[in-house]
Amino acid sequence: MIRPLGAGDIRVLAASLGVRPTKKLGQNFVVEPGTVRQIAALAGPLAADDVILEVGPGLGSLTLALLEAAAPSGARVVAVEIDPVLAAQLPKTIADRAPEAARRLEVLEADALGLASLGESAPTLLAANLPYNVAVPVLLHLLATFASIRHGVIMVQAEVADRMCAGPGSRVYGVPSAKLAWYATARSAGVVPRSVFWPVPNVDSKLVTFTRHDASPNGASRPDVFRVIDAAFGQRRKTLRAALATWAGSPAQAERVLRAAGVDPGARGESLGIADFARIASAAQAAPADRTAEPAADDKLPRS
Repeated sequence: MIRPLGAGDIRVLAASLGVRPTKKLGQNFVVEPGTVRQIAALAGPLAADDVILEVGPGLGSLTLALLEAAAPSGARVVAVEIDPVLAAQLPKTIADRAPEAARRLEVLEADALGLASLGESAPTLLAANLPYNVAVPVLLHLLATFASIRHGVIMVQAEVADRMCAGPGSRVYGVPSAKLAWYATARSAGVVPRSVFWPVPNVDSKLVTFTRHDASPNGASRPDVFRVIDAAFGQRRKTLRAALATWAGSPAQAERVLRAAGVDPGARGESLGIADFARIASAAQAAPADRTAEPAADDKLPRS
């Protein structure tokens, strides 16, 4: 029997560890069991060979819910926690509240932004309550690093969730929207009230689900496409002819590349989908001598 962590349990546990939630690490612990069970349910049907990657397990509320949801299949959870105190405590909490599930949990003390491998484990699903200040970089990094991740559910700041799920033409469509669209289709999965967190944040939260799809439209590479996206949104108010001038080498060359890609040079970045950005990147390869490239920025914080 798995015993969830309630608000009182979490405060007592935090006090016993001398843990005070910090803004630096984006620590807002979920204290309402129904919320973490909702996240676990959104993770979808699980198979015996599934490996759930949980980022930022904190005191273990979501970890317990994930282990509970995975019990029928026997799927495993790998929890990655940057705080050494919390990472050391998590196995003890699981052993106390879900002893029969303890063998299906592995805890890694690591920064998710620097995560390059899980050893022999290949994560198939991502479930996380992501810190607001690094949510987009962490998600993009994990999707780039682990091609085995097929789908997932994350909880992020409402504004970030809206950007992740936005499509071309939306007021909030920008770098996060386009880069996430390279990897997956994202959808909003509900609002999370502030009251379920401790401490209570000053912003609203939302759940986002995503499903990976085939990348490399038009055969373009991810670094090349991401350079185009960064350039297109770097000067949001400008037309693509002007916004891509430095990237392409000149305004004239930018126009030639855009026309070769079948994109209106007078359009703006927010009107293009990921396939459009990929066509631009592919068209630019036909004229490499005129093109100046900037370093790729797969994991930048959102600029728009």
